[in-house]
Amino acid sequence: MFVCLTMAGSHPPISSNPVFPLVPAAIPAKCRESGSLLTAELSNTNLLQNCQDSTRIQRIKKMFDEAQLSVSAYDTAWLAMVPTPTSSMEDSPFFPQCARWIQDNQLSDGSWGLPLPRRDPSLTKDALSSTLACILALQRWGLGEEQVTKGLQFLDCNSASVTDQKQHVPIGFDIIFPGMIDYAKDLGLNLPFKSTDVDAMLTKRNVELTRGFGRNAEGRRSYLAYVSEGIQHSQDWDMVMKYQRQNGSLFNSPSTTAVAFSHVQDPDCLRYLYAVLDKFENAAPAIYPLDIRSRLSVIDTLDRLGVARHFNEIKMLLDQTYQCWLQGGEEIFLDTTTCAVAFRLLRVYGYDVSSEDCFFDSLEGYLKDKTAVLELHKASQIIYPEEPILEEISSWTTKFLKQEFRNGSIYVDQPGESISTKVHDALTYPYHVDLDRLGHRRNIHQYSDIDSTWTLKTSYCFPNIGNKDLLKLAAEDFNLCQSIQQKELKQLGRWIIENKLDKLSFARQKLGYCYFSAAATLYAPELSDARISWTKNGVLTTVVDDFFDFGGSMEEIVNLVQLLETWEVDGSTDFCSEQVEILFTAIRGTILEIGGMALARQERDVTGHVNDIWVELVKAGLKEAEWSRNKWVPTMEEYMKNGLVSFALGPIVLSALYLVGPKLSEEMVSSPEYKNLYEGVSTCGRLLNDWRGVQRESEQGTVNAVSVLLHEGGRTLDDAMEEVKRAIERERKQLLRLVLLEKEKGIPNCCKQLFWNMAKACHLFYLNDDGYTNEEMVSVAKSILDEPIHLSP
Repeated sequence: MFVCLTMAGSHPPISSNPVFPLVPAAIPAKCRESGSLLTAELSNTNLLQNCQDSTRIQRIKKMFDEAQLSVSAYDTAWLAMVPTPTSSMEDSPFFPQCARWIQDNQLSDGSWGLPLPRRDPSLTKDALSSTLACILALQRWGLGEEQVTKGLQFLDCNSASVTDQKQHVPIGFDIIFPGMIDYAKDLGLNLPFKSTDVDAMLTKRNVELTRGFGRNAEGRRSYLAYVSEGIQHSQDWDMVMKYQRQNGSLFNSPSTTAVAFSHVQDPDCLRYLYAVLDKFENAAPAIYPLDIRSRLSVIDTLDRLGVARHFNEIKMLLDQTYQCWLQGGEEIFLDTTTCAVAFRLLRVYGYDVSSEDCFFDSLEGYLKDKTAVLELHKASQIIYPEEPILEEISSWTTKFLKQEFRNGSIYVDQPGESISTKVHDALTYPYHVDLDRLGHRRNIHQYSDIDSTWTLKTSYCFPNIGNKDLLKLAAEDFNLCQSIQQKELKQLGRWIIENKLDKLSFARQKLGYCYFSAAATLYAPELSDARISWTKNGVLTTVVDDFFDFGGSMEEIVNLVQLLETWEVDGSTDFCSEQVEILFTAIRGTILEIGGMALARQERDVTGHVNDIWVELVKAGLKEAEWSRNKWVPTMEEYMKNGLVSFALGPIVLSALYLVGPKLSEEMVSSPEYKNLYEGVSTCGRLLNDWRGVQRESEQGTVNAVSVLLHEGGRTLDDAMEEVKRAIERERKQLLRLVLLEKEKGIPNCCKQLFWNMAKACHLFYLNDDGYTNEEMVSVAKSILDEPIHLSP
């Protein structure tokens, strides 16, 4: 029979779950019957209006300014080691200001690197690397004897971390750190490391440098060029200089560029190094430039925390990024992470970007940089039909991340807890499954300064991204939306009682689940009417489905269909039973209410169209009831044509479209685009139900897509299941393209998003076998509807 979001599993009795009460303990006196009135009542709680003039909002908006990037003691040390390239001054630093910076910026524990409050305990190897580089720079020029001594004491106290496998490992550490130990010997430094540890590190380095290039020869060459400071005099500098970029740098790395300049005195390298020092006031960052990455990180953070809708600046920054994309800018395309994030955000925001333009940067492919791999994985989920590049990326990144997660080595490029949690979430909740508010809640709880810390050869951070003001805004926004939704849920509970739906003993009462799918996607306060419409139609389609399945006789089913077709009722004599009267009255009242709410927005009466949607649904249900009673198995074409409608998303999604804001003309709702969007989401939902529910429906004697394929013959059950699974993936990709790609004078983007919201809800509800178990769904829904977010002081 026809299905809606709450159809997975068996038909339990009326729920008494306290999370989703049918009868609220107390209905507030001010609680209105109309969602629009409720929204008006709460309009003075609009978060951004209340905070618009506050210093906190202004501080958040500064995140969109020029990138704030931490300086790197490690990279600054390598600039400080560059000698003056003239024979008369070969024993003086070319950048003496860098040596002075090192002297002025030793930390209290004798180390150099990220400030101690920001340094995660897993970053000790990074601190050892930065500290040794600074010691070498001072020793090279005979400076800072006291600071060198303190630095050596830090190395001594933390020497065990050098071989600690649980420590966060900077890129190239196994080549660079032993290389610095060799250089220390040349400078006459006695380092406080065990000789056995030093021998082991040097042996490992020699093995790494002498092994063959393997299948990814280009990746290995670029990797060895990137870690040139660990190779020095045995390096092939002609090979290294092939990786020079238009800005004069090598890999946008000040340390690599400084070492190269020491050996080849390239003027473009020098131009880049001067630009870095001018920008960062006599110090160097770990990577530069990084403006686009920084701004994309801000946008991504706002998205992940659920507050992006409050900042109009996002559109301008994405327009600029898109222009850079179209121009083939090096800052995007020569950095895998930046390219992947740009691709994902541009696509999600409706820009036309091709997967053929990007992603295969040889350096990070060889390094297996975990952040880059994770971002590639997330980008590969924004996939349209016929995109083999993204399919390939999705396949290998999924395997790689799962393997690294199992091995416990996922924390190599970000502090362990942060990156491992992100990897777990990306694998567990892919883009097509993760409802917006579920992701927002997880991300708010996980948000910390660590989120803005990355590691290449050394750690770096964006100080303006680890922003406590933003965290507080996100929590307040979540709690405000939740408080409004709690009032709406009470209002809906009253609606069920008043319409006597609780008196229908055959019917599942799934108010909480229906409302959850609306609240988790249509969460903004101003979308109250859309949430109310979505939920009421979800409840009604569930009850009507039960009525058609087993709650009503064929006479009653036909009576309900005829009543909706004729619309006008002449007294109770038109109803063949009380059940029919209750159902028709509730459906008719909801249709009229939606028509009334939509009138102000659409400036036309859409009641007739909403009724037509319902008539089409009950006719499809009647046809399936006849199939079932006659034990008739339709062809696959017949089944899917009817099944798209009988999955019952029409009343839920199509009615809500009129209530999200933009006007939808009659031409729009009769356009091929509208039809394709509806058929796409309905196909996904129908096939997901049939794929996951094949065993249950087989036991019930209900026809579904799998059983129809088996009836056609020539397939095993496994073949039929795999065929349906492929069809789901194909339809999902096609739907995503329809939703994301903009069309002039087409369906507005915010309306198209409702189709994708419903597709994600279907995928989430059918994530495990035959839909969410009751316990899982209660827990997930409760976190959105019942549990406010409390931040630590």
